[in-house]
Amino acid sequence: MLFSLKKLYEYPTIVLAVLSSVYASIASGSTAAKEHRRAVVPGQWSLVQNGTTGVSAMQLAVTSENTVIILDKVEHNPLTVDGHVAWVSEVNLETKAIRALNPASNTWCATGSFLSNGTLVSSGGNPVQVVITGEDGRQALRLFTPCNDGTCDIFENQDVIRLTSFRWYPASVRVEDGSVLIFGGSMVAGFIDDASIINPTYEFFPSKNINGFNGVQIPSQFLHDSLNANHFPIMMYLPDGTIFVAANQKAMILDWKTNTETRLPDIPNGVRITSPFSAGAALLPLTPENDYTPEVLICGGTTLPDSFDPSAIDPEFPASDQCSRLILTAAGIAAGWQVETMPQTRIMLELILLPDGRVVIVNGAQTGASGPNADNPALMPVVYDPAAPSGQRFSSDGIPASVIPRMYHSTATLIPDGTIMLAGSNPNVDVDTTVRFPTEYRMEFLSPPYMSRPRPTYTELPATVDYTQTFTLSVSLPDTASNVSVALMDPGFATHGVHMDQRMLKLVSALSTDKTTLTVTGPPTPALYPPGPAYLFVVTDEGVPSFGHKTIIGTGAAPPNDAGATANMLAVSAQSGVDWPSSPTQGEGEGSDIATAMIPVDSA
Repeated sequence: MLFSLKKLYEYPTIVLAVLSSVYASIASGSTAAKEHRRAVVPGQWSLVQNGTTGVSAMQLAVTSENTVIILDKVEHNPLTVDGHVAWVSEVNLETKAIRALNPASNTWCATGSFLSNGTLVSSGGNPVQVVITGEDGRQALRLFTPCNDGTCDIFENQDVIRLTSFRWYPASVRVEDGSVLIFGGSMVAGFIDDASIINPTYEFFPSKNINGFNGVQIPSQFLHDSLNANHFPIMMYLPDGTIFVAANQKAMILDWKTNTETRLPDIPNGVRITSPFSAGAALLPLTPENDYTPEVLICGGTTLPDSFDPSAIDPEFPASDQCSRLILTAAGIAAGWQVETMPQTRIMLELILLPDGRVVIVNGAQTGASGPNADNPALMPVVYDPAAPSGQRFSSDGIPASVIPRMYHSTATLIPDGTIMLAGSNPNVDVDTTVRFPTEYRMEFLSPPYMSRPRPTYTELPATVDYTQTFTLSVSLPDTASNVSVALMDPGFATHGVHMDQRMLKLVSALSTDKTTLTVTGPPTPALYPPGPAYLFVVTDEGVPSFGHKTIIGTGAAPPNDAGATANMLAVSAQSGVDWPSSPTQGEGEGSDIATAMIPVDSA
C-alpha cells in the first residue's frame, strides 16, 4: 500500500501536480469510491445511565466480553483498596459491580496497549501530587492480564521492568510482532509540551536491540518539529507495517524497522489536533473491497496558538469543526487531506468505530482547550458514515443528547454487545463534585438502532485465530437476513480523545447455502491486524451485528523478549540516579495472584 511513500517527496513538483489531478476523483470520494455502501439500521437510538466506575474514567479499555478497566490519577476517589484510595478499577458490564485494582504508581496521563498474549501494558504516568500515596509513575510499566475469576491484579516492579526514561502524556501502538512501541511524552508535568521538558524519543516493550539502539530510547526528530502541542500523539499501525503519526499540526509515516520518518502534508487550515488541543481520530475500516487501503480521519481540535500562558486561554474560543481524511497511498498523499465540516465545533472528542463501519462522535466541548479551559459541552452524539457521499456523512437523526457533560478526562469505547460506553470527565485537580463540571463517575450506554432488532448469534469461535487460518462458526440468523460479513474489532485503549490501537478489519467469509455455517479466514497478515485481542462481530446484510465474542489473533504467544536488550536497558536507565521503589509483595491488594514475573519468554 505504501510502497512508494519513501520516495514521495523526492518527486518533482510537476509530478505531484499530475498525480493530484489523476487521482482527484478517487480522493474526493475517499475509499467510499472503492467500496459499496454498507447497510445500516435506521431508527431511534437510546442513551441510558447505568452504574458508576468507582474511579474517574481518565483511561478506559475493554478487557473481556463483560469487563472494562478504568484508570484514573491518584486522587480522593470514594473507592478504596488496601487501606488507601483506589485509582484503578475493573467494572463488570453485566452486573455493574466494581472491583478495585492496586497499581504501585500514579497512572495520571499514562498510555496503554495490549500485547500479543492479551496482557495490557500501562506505560508512564506522573509523580504523586494530590494524595500522598503510591509511587512516581513516569517510568512505570504496569502489566494486567485479564482473568475470569476476579483475582487478577496489576503487576508493577520498576526493579524488573520499567521505561527507559520518564514519560508523561506518551502514546503507544501495538506492532506486528505483538510488542508495544511507546512514543513521546514529557519528562515532567506541564500543561503543554515544550523544548525544556520534552522526551523526544520512543522505545519498545519488551525491549529491542534495533537500528543500533540496544534496549534504549530512540530519537525522533518529528517530536522536536511538532512542538509545542504534541502530547498524546495520534498513532495508527498501517497495512505495510509502518505507523501513521500525527501531532500538533504535523503528520508523518514512521518506519520503525529502519527508524525512518517520512513527512506527510500538515493538518489543513492551521488546526492543532493533539493535547492540550485534542482532536479525535480513527483509522477507517480496512476491507477486501477497498484493498485494505489505509485512510485516516481526524476531527476537531483548535486553531489556538501553542505558545501562551495557559491562564490566558479563553474558554469561549471556538474549537474546530474540521474533519480531515487522508488516503495513505502515494496518490492519496499527493491529493492531500480532504476536508469536511462537522455539524458543530468540537475539542476533546472521541471517534468510535461501530461494527457496521460507521464512526460515532461523542464527548468533548465546543469551545476552549483541555483542562479547566473549556466550556459549552458537546452533548449531542454525531454519526459519521465514511462510505456515504460527501455532504451526506454526518447525522444526529434519532439520537438523544446526553445531560452529562463529558469534558476533559472523559472517555468512551465500543463494548462487546455493540453499544458505546461513555464515562469520566474530570477537569479538576482533585475530586470535586460541587463545581459546574464535576468529577464524574456515572456511566452511560449509547445504543444504535440495531440493538432493538433481532440479532445474529454464533458459536465455536476458536480461542486463538492465526493468520490465514480458516475456521467455521455455527450461526443463527434473523429470518430477514440473506447474507453476513465479519468485522474484527479492536476497541483500543482510550484516553484524552486518543484510541490506541482501535481498528476494524473485515475478514473474508462465506455463508453456507442453508445459512447455518459461516466459514471465515483469519487476517491475511500481522500488519493488517497486529497479534493480540480482538472481538468478532457477525454483521447481517441489514447492518445488524452479533455480540462481539473475544479471541486472540495470532498464536496467543508473548512477543519476542530480547533478554540482552532488557538487561542493557535496566543497566543504562539505572545510571540516571533514580531511587527505584520497592516491588509489591505476593498477595498485596484486592487481587490474590499478583504476577511475580515478566510476561513469559516466547519459546520461539
